[in-house]
Amino acid sequence: MENTTLQNVISSARTLLGARDYRACERLVREAMGTWPDDAVPHNLMGLLCESKGDHLRAMKHFRAAWALDPTYVPALKNLDSFSSVFSCRKDFVFDESDCAPDASGQGR
Repeated sequence: MENTTLQNVISSARTLLGARDYRACERLVREAMGTWPDDAVPHNLMGLLCESKGDHLRAMKHFRAAWALDPTYVPALKNLDSFSSVFSCRKDFVFDESDCAPDASGQGR
């Protein structure tokens, strides 16, 4: 399938998680995992879903799977860093590369 379709999955997951529609989001992400089994994006999204539901251990497993599938996929690395740090007070969800854009200070989010 087209990469734009995967981008639509990211957008839909962002909307569903924002609405706390975890059941629909899980169906969407599981379908994406079946369609793109070797892509980091669905695992990153599943990690965000798990973290939203309070399943931190499972979330970290999916972030690590995403990073293992594609070590250059920055959202997975940012989520691993953000959610694994005990001292981090920022827990921003990184859905895709646009969430990694530099902020006003020139630093990534």
